[in-house]
Amino acid sequence: MSPPPKFSGYPNVPAPEGSKAGTAYQRFIPREELGDVTSWRPGALGPGQAGGPGSTSGPGAHPPPPPEPTAAEWQARIAAARQAGYQDGYRDGLVALENFKQSFAQQATAQVGALLESFDEQLSALDAEMSRALARTAVQLARQVLRTELRQNPEVVAQVATEAVGAVMLSARHISVQVHPLDLPLVAEGAAEALQARDARLSANADIPRGGVRVESDVGAVDARIAVRWAQAAAALGSNLPLDEDTP
Repeated sequence: MSPPPKFSGYPNVPAPEGSKAGTAYQRFIPREELGDVTSWRPGALGPGQAGGPGSTSGPGAHPPPPPEPTAAEWQARIAAARQAGYQDGYRDGLVALENFKQSFAQQATAQVGALLESFDEQLSALDAEMSRALARTAVQLARQVLRTELRQNPEVVAQVATEAVGAVMLSARHISVQVHPLDLPLVAEGAAEALQARDARLSANADIPRGGVRVESDVGAVDARIAVRWAQAAAALGSNLPLDEDTP
């Protein structure tokens, strides 16, 4: 068996001139000639270590993909997504419902307000019409009562004359009381005391309707004719219905 060959130096590294063949060759290698290398440390090339096989921290290394979820995990994710969707939909539904309630309340309030305003206007108009109708009825009824009273009780003219004379100022002089010729005896008998107290002179005037009285003096006059008193009473009721008109 032949002996093993002797070590003849590092391959691809020429020995310097003057050195003996077979001797170990050592020289400093610049970093520029090293290229992409790292310093070696004990255990640096072990599995999972930096720079070793299976390392994920070296240059250009990619992390391993995450493991696929199991069926149970998929079910849990689906249930969580459904729950989140339900909660979001429920919340959005409540917001939409509240907005609808507010909008409906505003519309209903506006409609009810408009209805009440219209009803109030119609009620006011009806109330005014009823008041006018009532006033017309009252005036017509009063006119009929007055006419009947004058026909059945003509002696009331004496009371009218008494009130008219009493309305004349106490300082008045030359008082003259004028009545219809047919009412002259009624006034002379029924108002004699009032005429004597004021020293008034009674006279007939055909221009004065029956039941009416006109008093004149040096300080003014009192027109107590039936038509004049009727116009004043009717005006107080908001009516201009004349006494001698049969239709309203």
